[in-house]
Amino acid sequence: MQPRLVPTLLGHVAYPETYDAMRRFAAERDANTPDALWVCEHASVFTQGLAGKAGHVLNSGSIPVIQTDRGGQVTYHGPGQVVAYPLLDLRRAGYFVKEYVYRIEESVIRTLAHFEVTGHRVAGSPGIYVRLDDPFSHAALTGPFPESDPFRGLGKIAALGIKVARHGTYHGVSFNVAMDLEPFSRINPCGYAGLKTVDLSTIGVHTTWEEAAHVLSQKLATYLAP
Repeated sequence: MQPRLVPTLLGHVAYPETYDAMRRFAAERDANTPDALWVCEHASVFTQGLAGKAGHVLNSGSIPVIQTDRGGQVTYHGPGQVVAYPLLDLRRAGYFVKEYVYRIEESVIRTLAHFEVTGHRVAGSPGIYVRLDDPFSHAALTGPFPESDPFRGLGKIAALGIKVARHGTYHGVSFNVAMDLEPFSRINPCGYAGLKTVDLSTIGVHTTWEEAAHVLSQKLATYLAP
């Protein structure tokens, strides 16, 4: 039987060192390497994905911009955000990348439900969103949604960016808890101009980083299980 995925709460760690550690883990992984789940918080940093366009960084100011090998566009990490890095062997887990993304998103949705918030998916746009007018509403999103504004009335509360190499995953998901959201205005988050970003505190949920990290890590451990 596959051992249970046990989260490791790293606390506040530097992004460059964590990125390097993930890459080393991926490079050295073999069929016997146990899966891992690193949960942490970073100092302010913008990270670019492989598809990232320089024009989506509007004004980085004094915040560093780091090019990475994950998928997706530019995003922001900073204090008050829970960042989770699942380091899984998908072949051993028994599911493919599309389901892996779904399971991460489901973990975030269940974490939000713990705080009585309803999370939503938007087709074609990985991540989790909440209604700005009523984040506690259980009503499903109804379409069709205009191509010019698929995020109308929504705010993004969790972003995904993953990498899979030799069936092994790294990078992961960021979940906004109680942040200074201003740096998101300096980029087009995930490549979408004008996309509003929110955290738990701005929608009226007040909790600690530690509690949010614990809930998210437990949901990931459950929903990423084989």
